[in-house]
Amino acid sequence: MTSSTRSTFAPVSDPYQHTENFRRAFNSGDAAAVEAGLEDGAVFVRGPGDPVTGGEASRAIADFLALGLPMDIRDRHVYVADDIALIVADWVVEGTGPGGDHMRMEGTSTDVIRRGADGLWRSVIDNPHGTTRPAA
Repeated sequence: MTSSTRSTFAPVSDPYQHTENFRRAFNSGDAAAVEAGLEDGAVFVRGPGDPVTGGEASRAIADFLALGLPMDIRDRHVYVADDIALIVADWVVEGTGPGGDHMRMEGTSTDVIRRGADGLWRSVIDNPHGTTRPAA
């Protein structure tokens, strides 16, 4: 992520606001806004057992946003230990997809965020699939 990307959407200084900040970024449809909440080198899990970084993560995020559907997400747990936090959140993406069919995806994410030297919290691991097992 570049500094210009980060300037389009600001990370938060309160880890308990990270999920709401992510929801707003996701619902903006702007991949740069979503990526502003990620650390450089962050892992994005595009499917159970399929972690990606860098350009692959950017493409996976853009593909998810291309559905054009809103996300509702609510924290279930936020555990903070110094400069690291674990967030467990329940999410739903639902609406009419690009092909005109009704779509509904839901899950429970497990995300690790870290407070940077600037005092702002960013995702180190963004795992929307939580404990979902990879397909056999």
